Amino acid sequence: MTEQQHAVELRGITKRFPGVVANDRVDLAVRSGEVHALCGENGAGKSTLMKILYGMQAPDEGTIAVGGEPVHFRTPADAIAAGIGMVHQHFMLADNLTVAENILLGAEKRHGMGRAARTRIAELSRTVGLSAGPELLVEHLGVADRQRIEILKVLYRGARTVILDEPTAVLVPQEVDELFATVRSMQADGYTFLFISHKLDEVRAIADRITVIRRGRTVGTADPGSVTNSQLAEMMVGSELPSPETRESTVTDREVLRVEGLGLPDPAGGRDLLDGVDLVVHAGEVLGVAGVEGNGQTELVETIMGMRAHARGRVLLSGTDVSGLSTMARREHGVGYIPEDRTRHALLGDQPLWANRILGFQSRPPIGGRGLIDRAAARADTERIVTGFDVRTPGIDVMASALSGGNQQKLVVGRELSGDPVLLIAAHPTRGVDVGAQAGIWAELRRARAAGLAVLLVSADLDELIGLSDTLAVILDGRLVGTADPATVTPEELGTKMTGAST
Repeated sequence: MTEQQHAVELRGITKRFPGVVANDRVDLAVRSGEVHALCGENGAGKSTLMKILYGMQAPDEGTIAVGGEPVHFRTPADAIAAGIGMVHQHFMLADNLTVAENILLGAEKRHGMGRAARTRIAELSRTVGLSAGPELLVEHLGVADRQRIEILKVLYRGARTVILDEPTAVLVPQEVDELFATVRSMQADGYTFLFISHKLDEVRAIADRITVIRRGRTVGTADPGSVTNSQLAEMMVGSELPSPETRESTVTDREVLRVEGLGLPDPAGGRDLLDGVDLVVHAGEVLGVAGVEGNGQTELVETIMGMRAHARGRVLLSGTDVSGLSTMARREHGVGYIPEDRTRHALLGDQPLWANRILGFQSRPPIGGRGLIDRAAARADTERIVTGFDVRTPGIDVMASALSGGNQQKLVVGRELSGDPVLLIAAHPTRGVDVGAQAGIWAELRRARAAGLAVLLVSADLDELIGLSDTLAVILDGRLVGTADPATVTPEELGTKMTGAST
């Protein structure tokens, strides 16, 4: 194979949006059969570049070649026909359908619906290491198997080049190892991968080459064997790699949140989603909750916030039973909330930043009161958040959807730390954000903790959990099954506890 044999080659890709150039003459060349990592901070232009490669957007300038042949993609169907598949960070599976039904959905004409389709699914299941049978409902599968199905889906449609967007965001270390083994096995069979991630250790472990883009431009391509994490971070954001580590304790004896015997039944009649959960968070303490996705973390957070009506137990805030209060009433008692899905539960994408500042604060000064909204106050405080939390935006009248994920998250964190909350519930506060945004969010959480804020932290990033937490609890099947000392536990040991492999 020569240097010129590329699976995918993008040259001079430029994409402009009102007020911003997302991609500015970006070059990216991916050799056939390699794992090529693409790194860059939020807003650097990675997502736009991948949308262009996958046919979701058209470039204003530049060329795309697949296998050395020029192509013009109008839709993702064109990219799929050219052998390019994309596995998105947020899985796109129907839980109430079987494995086979999820794979066949939208691709019924490719191999039919009979024996040929079943044979091809069986072949590809071996390729991606999927042991789950084709008739099994997806709702019964764990995160790692769901990801294998997503990869299988794009292979079934004929992909030879696979884009993996933040593929390890919800995996424990053991599952990351399994994914990497799958990728290497497929690479040996001739598949090509474009690997997008903010986790630099993982990038250097799996990639053959790494291309970094910064503020819409290509910075360069590096050999993972000769570049350090710090050098990569500096290429990405112009600063050293941040660390979530918190050295000094600020934990007090004052209880802020107490949860007693919390029970949440399954509406479908299955096993309880939460079963006898007890926990206490003190002022100045970060209590981290570790668990494989789907084991009750979401339900725990939403029940404490009053978004789900529970059957058993109590939620007390500073000694007051708030179990019967609405979500808004709990917020008025001093609860801040960073949800795991900012686009669904934290932001209105088609509204300007200043309007998003109002959300959850419409009944409290300085934003609202007596049924009225003070727009001038909302605008002024949005300016404060934009400046203080380094939200990169042309102005506060920009729609929230126009910001990169990291800048959206910094806006949400800034808003939720406004008004001096007594408790912050933070679910995956840095998921999908770059090292620069991570550093800013971690610094704000440490600052608020030192000032006496109580934090309930849920995260799939085990380094983040261990580094920020004063106390760690492990959740499995809706129950808190153990604790760990953040000062001594390793990510591998914590991952083992999360999967129930140790007592």
